[in-house]
Parts: sequence; C-alpha cells; structure tokens
Amino acid sequence: MTYDPNTERRDPPPVEREVVHKSGGSAAWWVAGIVAIVALVGMFFIFGNNGDNTGDLEAARDTGRAEAMVENAAASAQNAASEAAESSRAAADSVAQSAEAAADRTAAATEEAASNTANAVDEAGDRAGM
Repeated sequence: MTYDPNTERRDPPPVEREVVHKSGGSAAWWVAGIVAIVALVGMFFIFGNNGDNTGDLEAARDTGRAEAMVENAAASAQNAASEAAESSRAAADSVAQSAEAAADRTAAATEEAASNTANAVDEAGDRAGM
C-alpha cells in the first residue's frame, strides 16, 4: 500500500437521494371533508332551532305566570276565609251579648211585673177588706 497524500483533500462521494411519492394520501382529505360537513350540519341545527327555543321559553314563562296567579288566588282565598271566620266569630259574640242583655232586660221586666202584680193584689185585698 502506498500512501496517497491527496486523500484528505478529496471530496466526499456524491450522495444520491431518492424521492418517492406515494399516491393514496387522499383518504385523509376525504375524512377531513366529512368531518367538516358534519360540523356544518351540526351548527345549522344548533343555530337554526332558535325559533323553537323562543316558543318553549314563552310557554315556560306563561306557565310560571299562571302558577303565580293560582298561588296568589289561593293565598287571597285563604286570607278571605280567615277574615270571614273572624267576622263570624265577632258576629256570634255580638249576638250572644245582645241575647244576654235581652234576657237580663226580660228578667228585670218579669220581676217588675210580678212585683206590680203582687202590689195590685195587696191593694185589692186592702180595698176589699176595708
């Protein structure tokens, strides 16, 4: 073997590169397209049904308003019944007091009539015995 002093200065051998293009990469594009179409359809459904949601909201609002009116009517009826019971109790007390006063007056008048009758009998007896 002989020594070659030019080996250090030599250029490296040229590198050859092979570029291989594979067809069939369109499947990823098909999947991406289908996903995009599904997303668009979903958005149309989500944002397209706002009219129905407004009707549902109005119906719920009306139902709540009706329930509140029924609750207020029930509370008013309960208050009216309570006031009517209190009025009936007061009227019954008043009637009882009036009846008691009338009974007392009747008893006093009866006693006075009995006393007057006894006096009349005494006076009649005194006149007859005279």
